[in-house]
Parts: sequence; structure tokens; C-alpha cells
Amino acid sequence: MLNGPDRRYRASDETRVIRSMVPDAFAKPGRFLRGNIHTHSTRSDGALSPEEVCRTYREAGYDFLCLSDHFLERFGFPVVDTTPWRGEGFTTIFGAEIHAPENSHGEIWHLLACGLPLDFEPLGEGETAVRLAERAVAAGAFLGIAHPQWSSLSIEDGRQMAGIAHAVEIWNTGCALETDRGDGTILLDALLNEGHRLLAYAADDAHFKSRDWCGGWMMVKAEANEPEAILAAMKRGEFYSSRGPTIEHVEIDGAALRVACSPARGVAVVGRGSRGDYVDAGDGRLTEAVLPLERFAGDWCRVVVMDEAGRQAWTNPIHLGPLPLR
Repeated sequence: MLNGPDRRYRASDETRVIRSMVPDAFAKPGRFLRGNIHTHSTRSDGALSPEEVCRTYREAGYDFLCLSDHFLERFGFPVVDTTPWRGEGFTTIFGAEIHAPENSHGEIWHLLACGLPLDFEPLGEGETAVRLAERAVAAGAFLGIAHPQWSSLSIEDGRQMAGIAHAVEIWNTGCALETDRGDGTILLDALLNEGHRLLAYAADDAHFKSRDWCGGWMMVKAEANEPEAILAAMKRGEFYSSRGPTIEHVEIDGAALRVACSPARGVAVVGRGSRGDYVDAGDGRLTEAVLPLERFAGDWCRVVVMDEAGRQAWTNPIHLGPLPLR
């Protein structure tokens, strides 16, 4: 995945168009691994110890976890070594939720850094959020703009990070439960409309003080359940996110988008402005959908699968070139 200003999309620049007929998450070899990358423990403001957090997710059937305690002075700037709680079929990635002043509301930034080294340096005197974000990415982290709706981030805030961050948090379980601000699509889509290429991940932000765990996750396509393989796949965008539904396959077939999924109420494709289309089976048993793509040619779109319980699964944005002449 490209970083920096060159990630901006220009429809006239065909060298920047993703031409694959099948998004990489559904084309690459490997298997989908379920994981959560936004979680807190007693090393910052969570209610469970790191060991208990890892056990909770391992026993829930997760393949990987990133413990992302708040990287603040009052907590000792923790990047927790979770190696002792890895086991057969379950691994961990080191990380933290990093903070620096200040967003457009005069509050500290919340950035999710998954894949930090254990010796990541604390915030320096006078260090800005942009510089901290750049330093985290340079250290190897997958960087996400955490809970943008909870933070009420403006488009100006988003622009500051759009050339540095890999992704926007499209779903945050804890924020949805406690403030009804768990959705990150407004900022994500606004930045996509401006040409920024950003991914979309779902996470829990679990603190274990309410029922805020196992409510949103990533499904990462990797050939091995190892931290390095998972992190590399995340940075390449080889994942989708979910609150429940499974997305089995996505394929671009000429002017049509074909989706295979677990039984669903409906499947939507959305894009710039009000552009969108929707297929509804009427009985909650939809497992295949074909949606037209003409309105999205030369631009971006993303797929949303919705089940009968109202839970969603989301693909990463798909960037389309012009449709072939007929």
C-alpha cells in the first residue's frame, strides 16, 4: 500500500487505477483470520489484565489480537509484550493507541498503531500528532484513525492524517454501545471523495466495563497465522471487516459487481455522493448478489452486507477504472 501524497486518486491517471477483477482479499492465497486490533487492559484503562484479555479472545475463537493500551504518560507509555499468551491457533501483535495534541476540538488525537516495536519512544516534547503518526508508520505500524465519529473529527482533521494513516475505523463496538457513535463511514467516505486511498477496519475498543468485546472484527487473508504475515496483509488491504456476516467472494465482472456471502437481508454497493445500489432478498436468505457498476466507473465503491439482525460486513474501498467500451 502506498503512503504519502501519491495515494491520492485522479481518475485521469490510469497508472493509479486498481485493475484486478477480484479484490486482493478474495484473490490471494491463504485463509481468512479473525482478529481485533483495538483493545485495552489494566495496563491503561481496561478492566481485565492482559492475560485475561488474550484468553477472552482466544476462547471466543479469534485467531489474533492486538492489545492497544493508551500510550500516555500516566500509564507509563505501555506497548505490552503479549508473547506469553500466544498459543496454538492464536497469536498477538504488539501495539498501542497513541495520542498527541490536538484535533479541531482542542482534544488529543486517538490513533490506533498496530505493529509497534516494544521500545517505541514516548511522545516527545512538543511533538505533534502528525509527527507521532509518521513515526509510528516508520516503525512498522498499521495506523488507523480511531473512532472518528466518537471524536467528532472534521474533514480538516481527516486531511491531516489521510496521507499517513492506512485506514479509518469504520466500526467501534464500545463507542456504539456507550454513545451511539460507533460508525466511521462519514469521514471515510468524505476522504475517499477527495481522492485519498484509505482502508476500513472494524474493531471493539474493548475495555470490559460493558459488553464491548467480540462485536466488530477484521477478517485478514494471510498464508500464516503469524504477526508479520497478518500485519503485511493488513497494510496491503487484504481483509474485510464484519459485525456478523461473512463475505465469501467479491468479483468485478464487466459492468457488474458479484458478491457471495452468508445468508443476508441485503447487499449494497455505495460510492461518491448518493451513488448506491441494493439487492434485497426479502427473506434474509440472500447469499449471492449482482449489482451494476456503471455509476461508479472511474471512481470508488465499497460493498456492505447486512444480515437480519442489522449487523454489517464491509469490504475495503474498491477503486475502479473506466468501464470498457461496448
